[in-house]
Amino acid sequence: MPLSENKQTNETAGNLVKTLKGAFGTPPGYRVAHARGRIATGTFTPTSEAATLSKAQHFSNETPVIVRFSSSTGIPSIPDNDPNSMPRGIAVRFVLGNNGHKHTDIIAHSTPHFPTRTGEGFLSMLQAIGNGTIGKFLEDTPSAAAFVQEPKPFPVSFGTQKYYGLNAFEFISEAGKSTFVRYLVVPVAGLQTLSEADIKDKSTSYLFDELADRMAKEPIEFKYFAQIAEEGDPTDDVTKHWPADRKQVDLGTIKLDKLESESESLGDEKKIIFDPIPRVDGIEPSDDPLLDMRATVYIIGGKERRAAPEAKMVNGGKANVDDDVLKAA
Repeated sequence: MPLSENKQTNETAGNLVKTLKGAFGTPPGYRVAHARGRIATGTFTPTSEAATLSKAQHFSNETPVIVRFSSSTGIPSIPDNDPNSMPRGIAVRFVLGNNGHKHTDIIAHSTPHFPTRTGEGFLSMLQAIGNGTIGKFLEDTPSAAAFVQEPKPFPVSFGTQKYYGLNAFEFISEAGKSTFVRYLVVPVAGLQTLSEADIKDKSTSYLFDELADRMAKEPIEFKYFAQIAEEGDPTDDVTKHWPADRKQVDLGTIKLDKLESESESLGDEKKIIFDPIPRVDGIEPSDDPLLDMRATVYIIGGKERRAAPEAKMVNGGKANVDDDVLKAA
C-alpha cells in the first residue's frame, strides 16, 4: 500500500493526520479516526449475480473476511452512549491469499453523508473548528451541514446497523463490461435503533459488550449490496447521492462467527491498515478524489501506529475533548 504519486495529496494527508491527532488527543498506537474498535472474523459467500458484474475473485468463491467495527473520533476511550461516538464504522477485508497479504477492503459508516468532496475541504473544516469559524464553514458548505444535521440514532448493536460505502467504484466483468457502484452493508437481523430514553440507561461500553454477548450465541450476518449507477450519476463526489430508485444488487452474505479477544484485537488493531482503494482485478477506483486521499491518510497513520510503543485496550471513560470538535467531526 504505497503513498500517493501526487505530492500535494501526500502533504495534505500528512496535515490531516497531524490535525486529527491534535483535535482528539489520540494516543500513540491508535487510529486517528475511529480509534475505538473491535475485530471479528468469518466468511463471505457471494451470490451468482455478483460474478456477472465483476471478475474479482471473491465474487466467485467463498472468502475469509476480517471485519472491524468502530466508533467515531480518534479517542479510544469514547463512551458508546456518547452522541459524539457516531457515526459507527465498518471495515471489511476479503482475504484473497498469500497468507493474508493479498486482499481487498471495503470501508463504510453509518450515515449516508460525508462532509466534503475532497481531503483539502475536510482539512479546511478541521481548521475552521480549531479557529472558531465552524459556524461560517457550515453555512458555506451544505454537504458539511447535512453531515452534522443528519439524525444519527444509537444502534441496538453493531450487528443491527446499516453501513454506507460512499465512494464509487468501477466493476469490470469477465466480458469487459463496466458498471459503477456504491456499496451498502445491511444487517440480516434488521435495522434496530434505540430511543433517547433507552440510551440513558446504557453503559459506556454497551455496544462492545453486546457484540461479545451476541456473537457468543450466534453469528452476525450482513448482506453486501451494490447500488448501480445510471448514466449521469456522479462518481467523483461523495457528497452527491444517487437517486434512491437505483437498482441494488445482492453481492452476497458476510457471516461473522468469531470475535477476537481483546489481546488478539489489539494486535490486529495496530497491524491492519485497511485500504480504500480496491487493488484487485475486477474492481477499479473511480475518479473520486477522496479515494487517493483516504488511502494516503490511512497509510501515513498506519505506519505511525505500527511504530508506536505497545498500546493498551481502552474501554469507557468520558472523553476530555471540546464538544465543538466532536460535533463537527
